[in-house]
Amino acid sequence: MQVLNRPWGAMHYRIDGAPTGPTVVFANSLGTDLRLWDGLLPRLSPGLRIVRYDKPGHGLSDTGGAASLADLAGDAAALIEAEAAGPVLFVGLSIGGLIAQALAALRPDLVRALVLSNTAARLGTAESWQARIDAVTDQGVAGISEAILDRWFGPSFRRSPDIAPWRNMLVRTPAEGYLAACRVLAASDQTEATRALRLPVLVIAGSEDGATPPDLVRATANLVPGAAFHLMPGLGHLPCVEDPAAYAAILNPFLAANT
Repeated sequence: MQVLNRPWGAMHYRIDGAPTGPTVVFANSLGTDLRLWDGLLPRLSPGLRIVRYDKPGHGLSDTGGAASLADLAGDAAALIEAEAAGPVLFVGLSIGGLIAQALAALRPDLVRALVLSNTAARLGTAESWQARIDAVTDQGVAGISEAILDRWFGPSFRRSPDIAPWRNMLVRTPAEGYLAACRVLAASDQTEATRALRLPVLVIAGSEDGATPPDLVRATANLVPGAAFHLMPGLGHLPCVEDPAAYAAILNPFLAANT
């Protein structure tokens, strides 16, 4: 088990794959930990060095930090500086994709290409996130979990027994860590910074995504000249969970071209 010491505490991370291959860093969504990518990893092209980590207040990382999006990008930058010999390809989903955009804007020396999955330059509004904060403060994460799962997954997956581990992962997220990330999301707008990015970008959306609808994701792709956009039919907010083989089929050519 690997830990990077940060000003706010211990950040848990894991390295898989080739010990000396090109490094690809994965950043998770709100309410999930680095196991989000478990189904995808065996389907990635061989020879890659895969780095995953848990945001503050998620998974096995300490609760703390996450005062701003720049702080979360700083955590990612510190991990890359500690574990990569050069710029990486960074894959971020939802808030992980927002972190990816901020990292590329603040530390372009550390990022060679981006994959922005089920994310946008601005996720929701300050008012919508305050409503989420109020609901979690009142009911806990478990109290709003079914509504979140409805936004996360397409109808078929939602009705299957495979939903159980993801419900458990969500409800076991500490409320303090979940709320801290919500406050970051409420205050973050990367629109102008993302418009200024000039690097290879792949953008992925799910047609049934109730958290980041496809039109919102496509609008973010349109901010970056040359960005490629892929819509995954029938899938929701976490397509790497619902259909990891189809997700890998989109991701692998981009990784091969940019690592």
